[in-house]
Amino acid sequence: MSRYAISDIHGCLKTFRYLVEEVIQLKHKDDLYLLGDYIDRGPDSKGVLDYIMASQKEGYSIHALCGNHEDMLLQAREDALYHTTWMLNGGKETLKSFQATSLQEIGPVYWAFFEKLDLFLELDDYLLVHAGFNFAAADPSSDRHTLLWARDFEVDPQKLGHRKVVHGHTPIPLEQMKTSLQTPVDSVLNIDGGCVFKSRLGYLAALNLDTLELKFTPNREEG
Repeated sequence: MSRYAISDIHGCLKTFRYLVEEVIQLKHKDDLYLLGDYIDRGPDSKGVLDYIMASQKEGYSIHALCGNHEDMLLQAREDALYHTTWMLNGGKETLKSFQATSLQEIGPVYWAFFEKLDLFLELDDYLLVHAGFNFAAADPSSDRHTLLWARDFEVDPQKLGHRKVVHGHTPIPLEQMKTSLQTPVDSVLNIDGGCVFKSRLGYLAALNLDTLELKFTPNREEG
């Protein structure tokens, strides 16, 4: 059994499937933790969601967290201002993948998926989140904005203990990701390789949480 974490797929279905099926070769006994941002910007947000939900139904142990893009979508349903913000941040591509012109055309199964996404996950040896934690707060997981939107955050070693934080949200070069995993391993590990930004970053990464081995693939989307 292995545990893997992947973040910031952003509608890149072909890349995601290749990483899961060919690179890490996910098995039913493995655990896959997805750290948010399944949608927006890339070509097939609907396909990514369908693949995640179908894999869960097939018995794969997939734990999906909420990213800021899923949060924007949920807010866009209720708030016209957020709808504009979401559309300017990749929402147009998401609607296109659904062959939809409005949020009302997105089916209830997808809304149910979004609404049940957790904001973070605490394991014995890791804290998993989309963006970060507010360690200045009495409860670092109580700051919703930080969980979804933080770009930089300071760690309190006493509150973190022996665990490491694994997150995405802020795209970084693959080499920077590799450096963070060299001994001594950083206490905060960013695994967002900027897959959807094909021309300047363009990697989707999977971190083995048991061995700290980094698996990755370049963006495989067409165009």
